[in-house]
Amino acid sequence: MAEALDIFRALADSTRLRILALLRRMELSVGELAQVLDQSQPRVSRHVKILADARLVERRKEGSWVFVALGQPERVEPLLLALDRWGEGNADAEALADAERLDAVRQDRTSAAAQWFEAHAGEWDAIRSLHVAESEIEAAMQEAIGDAPIGRLVDIGTGTGRMLELFAPQAESAIGIDRSSEMLRLARAKLSEQGLTHAELRQADFYALPILGETADAVIFHHVLHFAQQPEMAIGEAARVLGAGGRLVIVDFAPHDREELRTSDAHARLGFSDEQMLGWFKAANLSPVRTEMLGGGELTVKLWLARKAGEPGIKRKAA
Repeated sequence: MAEALDIFRALADSTRLRILALLRRMELSVGELAQVLDQSQPRVSRHVKILADARLVERRKEGSWVFVALGQPERVEPLLLALDRWGEGNADAEALADAERLDAVRQDRTSAAAQWFEAHAGEWDAIRSLHVAESEIEAAMQEAIGDAPIGRLVDIGTGTGRMLELFAPQAESAIGIDRSSEMLRLARAKLSEQGLTHAELRQADFYALPILGETADAVIFHHVLHFAQQPEMAIGEAARVLGAGGRLVIVDFAPHDREELRTSDAHARLGFSDEQMLGWFKAANLSPVRTEMLGGGELTVKLWLARKAGEPGIKRKAA
């Protein structure tokens, strides 16, 4: 009874009900909620805190931003069903206005992403001209992963979310990890635009993934590992979260001598040999399945596929 009272006290305010309605549509920052609700950010923060204390929403800090999402389904969904029933047939002008302002927030996200890419177009072209076309790399990854349902997908170093855009549609759930809050904002805009509501994003380090062990069915490192000072630790952490039969897909450079990339693009490692990669797989108790070379530029791209021992298909609890 006490828990029920806490929940209904938290909901006993029209602003907090509006917040729940907005979060049903998409994850939002506190600043974005303030923009949609046309209220001050401190006031919205207080409302969010009350909802979070009742475990109806969850907060997550990314850089200087705090994002808010609905709480665990088993706690929130019964309330949402009740609210839907109580509100049947009633057109709420305030809710419609909130929805219009929310659409404006979505457009702002998309516009910001477009401006960022435009500002960095020259840099992207310069890097991509060094190796085989991304379309060929993505085709090789799609062949390696296949078109069967994935289960739970983890994209480490998700950047702007391209791998989630490609593979999340065949996954039951997907999560993208990145250290950069700016990249995550760009990824969030892209995923929202694509309607990939079952894909989530987390700001974290690839040495300490915020994911329970043995809960993932596939893990991807796409042009990420060369930024790692200790790539073997990153692979070990990926192996930790993989469940039985889970697959690890790595796409990165073969060894090269472009030393300037250390300073111009923050590359910590100048590519990887098969010997290195297979040694790290062995240390992480992963079995190599496939190695593929993708030439066609100054830098050679390699694809490595490994699998964790055991039979896949066992339902696992997500983080």
